Amino acid sequence: MPKMSAEERAERRRKQAELAEELKSTGALDEVFARIDAGEPLTGEGGVLGGMLKAALERGLEAELAEHVGCEKGAPDAADHPNSRNGYYAKTVTSEVGDIELAIPRDRAGTFTPMLVGKGQRRLDGVDGMIISLYAGGMTLRDISHHLASTVGVDVSHETISKVVDSIAEEVLAWQRRPLESLYPVIYLDAIVVKVKDGSHVVNKAAHIAIGVDMDGIRHVLGIWVQTHEGAKFWAQVCADLSNRGVRDVLIVCCDGLTGFPEAIEATWPLATVQTCVVHLIRAAMRFVSYTDRKAVAAALKPIYTAPGEDAALEALEAFEAGPWGTKYPAAARSFRAAWDRFIPFLAFPPELRRVIYTTNAIESLNYQLRKVTKNRGHFPNDAAVVKLLWLAICNIEDKRARDREKERGLPANERRASGRLIEGSVTTNWKAALGQLALVYPERIEPYL
Repeated sequence: MPKMSAEERAERRRKQAELAEELKSTGALDEVFARIDAGEPLTGEGGVLGGMLKAALERGLEAELAEHVGCEKGAPDAADHPNSRNGYYAKTVTSEVGDIELAIPRDRAGTFTPMLVGKGQRRLDGVDGMIISLYAGGMTLRDISHHLASTVGVDVSHETISKVVDSIAEEVLAWQRRPLESLYPVIYLDAIVVKVKDGSHVVNKAAHIAIGVDMDGIRHVLGIWVQTHEGAKFWAQVCADLSNRGVRDVLIVCCDGLTGFPEAIEATWPLATVQTCVVHLIRAAMRFVSYTDRKAVAAALKPIYTAPGEDAALEALEAFEAGPWGTKYPAAARSFRAAWDRFIPFLAFPPELRRVIYTTNAIESLNYQLRKVTKNRGHFPNDAAVVKLLWLAICNIEDKRARDREKERGLPANERRASGRLIEGSVTTNWKAALGQLALVYPERIEPYL
């Protein structure tokens, strides 16, 4: 559904208010109000809204049939028309206000195909939207079934909900295969761990999410891949996928020291720089540091990754190793030593560019939100289910934030509390300065796209 502007939303409120006042003033709602005051439910079995929806749908179906056969019900000239009415058949449809028992009219020739409630349709569109939204929010299929039954009195089976969710598989596939830009100056890569059924066992797999920063500094989710095997083979597949979708060059790839990834990058984009995420490196160094010492050890490590160049960083590392904290926690220094070759490219860049590639925090905030969605699930039935849920969750998160921002449109900046874009469509901070530095470092590769 397209997003509404503040003016459109205000106009909708005005029209709804006018209609409500008109209905109340004419007494059209007196009987409805009387039933509500008498204790009749609004939704669910026997609900007032269900009866109103039934009447509205059946009236619409009668109008469709009248147009199809060429005359109104009971018209004097009905016999002059080649086709005519032929009674009704019962049909139950699920709606947001409960199950509705409809009398569907039919014609004698059997050529009437209703559009309002199509043949084979068992749910009104709003129910499908509710199911997709609840699924994207992290509910399991059985949780959704229970939620619909307890809130709106709709009894939807586990199998039906599964079919509704599966109906978006083609849309997910189209998104995963969409064309991409020729050049992404920076790509961030990170992962969350999910449990996936593999035969008779449930195993941990890494769902990797790639975020690309385009020439305008705008971030995009490029794709989601579930790691089915370790190392270079998997990353060669990911890089080939991105290349086949149009990515001809990448300047910098920021990741978490993934095994086999540098080799796959060099095979696909030979000139790309693979940079270990500095924040991940610091976390690895702090893994064996006691909680009481972490603040002091972090301060002692800072001169390494804030050094003006590789030589100065090496001197800072050696000073840390010889100092009291390096002596007490030698594993912290070993973490930097082990990742040194993939850490030092970062030191060759000026401060404006360092701030852009310093960390994969751009997608760690997204991963935090996604973990909240996946934590309620015991496991996923297959890899495709993982990709589907994560894609839906990303869309759902961005839609919620967009609605919150729309509600605050027109308010002074100091009164706005809605969050900005999480990832998709967000603008990288200080991008213009970083792009200028990239043009200096990679002039022949970036200037054709400026």
